[in-house]
Amino acid sequence: MGTRTDRTGDGVPDGGEDASGTGARGGATAPDGTAGPPGADPAPGHAAGAHGPPRLDLAGRCAVTPYRHYFGMLLDRVPTPIAVCLADGEVLVANPAMAAQWGASPGQLRGRNLLDQFRPRDKAQITRLTEALRLGHRSRYPVEVRWRVGAEGPEREGELSVDPVGDPSVQPPALLTLLRVNETAPAPAPRAAASPVEARILALAAGGATTAAIGTALGLTVDGVNYHLTRLARRWRVQGRTALVARAYVLGVLSPDSWPPAPA
Repeated sequence: MGTRTDRTGDGVPDGGEDASGTGARGGATAPDGTAGPPGADPAPGHAAGAHGPPRLDLAGRCAVTPYRHYFGMLLDRVPTPIAVCLADGEVLVANPAMAAQWGASPGQLRGRNLLDQFRPRDKAQITRLTEALRLGHRSRYPVEVRWRVGAEGPEREGELSVDPVGDPSVQPPALLTLLRVNETAPAPAPRAAASPVEARILALAAGGATTAAIGTALGLTVDGVNYHLTRLARRWRVQGRTALVARAYVLGVLSPDSWPPAPA
């Protein structure tokens, strides 16, 4: 294809377009390819000079406002912890689910580094990721991490999935990170699953004492004994005195080696 001749001497070929996508002496180009009046703005929703839908630059260098707004709304509603970072780990944007893992709000994460919160279990994984980014490789890189929720929160474990994103010609790329939290098994019932008074009531019940005898031994009324037994039954989700005693042994409330029965 040849180059159109510049007959005006202004450096722009006749009928051509300058770098902004507008005609040499006309207005912005409409979506249907027709030129608008001189000085006209681009059609709504179309970036100047864009041939097709506008692109969202995740690093924030060049974003079309409506698309950026929709992306933010979507990010806020995703339950998976997500953050977009620079190649060195500096957070550009994070959703509420990610911020919750820091015990912070999304705005407080901007400018912080992922490695300030998430400690790699194997630092060699970070070394391999850094080298892959330097070489321009684009793949998904899992990094096993540990972290604490808030200053005094519980210790958690999971996996950061790191994906280079954006224009392949831009180096280094931005990183899209997703956090998978390892679900831990429910903690076993604590050994002291009953108060001292409840444990003594259970020990007497295990030995065959009646409600009245239990009350006399512990200085409680019959209603008081029944109150404690009812609370235990609801807490442990069992019915009947026999089931209560069995549950007490399973939970370690009663000593398995004592007779008469006694609290552990």
